[in-house]
Amino acid sequence: METIWHAIQIEFADVTDAHEVTRILIRLLMASLLGAVLGFEREHRGKSAGVRTHMLVSLGAALFVLAPSMAGADEQALSRVIQGIVAGIGFLGAGTILKGNGRDTSHVKGLTTAAGLWMTAAIGTAAGMGREATALISTVLALLVLGTMPLLVEKAEGKHEEKQKEEG
Repeated sequence: METIWHAIQIEFADVTDAHEVTRILIRLLMASLLGAVLGFEREHRGKSAGVRTHMLVSLGAALFVLAPSMAGADEQALSRVIQGIVAGIGFLGAGTILKGNGRDTSHVKGLTTAAGLWMTAAIGTAAGMGREATALISTVLALLVLGTMPLLVEKAEGKHEEKQKEEG
């Protein structure tokens, strides 16, 4: 039994002190929280990828960079990890993109959700690397894009239609 207990202690020895645990918690919780914020915005608009999806993408990206970093990976290794995250999220995002059905095959849906998942992975990566301020600022900017751009486009299209009616 002592041998088993000793093996368990060795397996959990990657976290050596309270400082390390705090650092891990801050980074992973920050990634989860920021992913939840973007996911809530998407879910509120009735999109397919919502809070849980965005939280998991952000948390996963954070963990993918945090674990190798804690294990002593160099910058080149972390660069390859980040490349893998970007490629992997590309495939996940592709699954959210739908081409129009039947009659209107030119209509494509889900591009913003795919881009949002990509952005969420980038935010999670930043948080996992200890760049929480960068992750927070990026989340605020993403929310501004998701929240204000539809209103601006709608307003611009409305003015364009009014101008066409006046000319026509």
